[in-house]
Amino acid sequence: MKADPKAKGAAAAAAEAAPAPKKKMLILIIAALVMCAATGGIVFFLTKSNAPPANAQHAAPATHPSGKVEPPVFVPIEPFTVNLQPEAGDQYLQTTLTLQVGGQTQVDVIKANMPLVRSRLLLLLSSKKASEINTAEGKKKLSEEIVEQVNQPFIEKGPQQNVLGVYFTSFIIQ
Repeated sequence: MKADPKAKGAAAAAAEAAPAPKKKMLILIIAALVMCAATGGIVFFLTKSNAPPANAQHAAPATHPSGKVEPPVFVPIEPFTVNLQPEAGDQYLQTTLTLQVGGQTQVDVIKANMPLVRSRLLLLLSSKKASEINTAEGKKKLSEEIVEQVNQPFIEKGPQQNVLGVYFTSFIIQ
């Protein structure tokens, strides 16, 4: 009896098809590993930026008594929405900012006096015209004025705060 050529061809095709799923699985695994490595590399390089912060002239790194540089300490402030001084109709400012302070003690003092901080900032922000704070120079000047306001003592003849910088995380004028 002769072997059926059709049966032999089907068996050969099945034998060749068997390694194909293994090759596909191997390719998928390698592709997934390459994607994970690329993502990890991107995250590493993006988080290890050596660029100074936008308000670097205000920020001086805090040093520990042992001489080690301590990481910056920030105090986020809840968003503000204030009416601006009228120029061409009613306009308002909606902003969110973060204060950089000299240490954890300053964080505690500022948080304990947050109603006073917000009041001072509300009065300052609502005294501005849109044209004064619409430019980069205007925002920089406003940042300096905010540092001035928050650094004032919270109690008469009390100690000044140690606010090093102001960072706007949202700034919308309408």
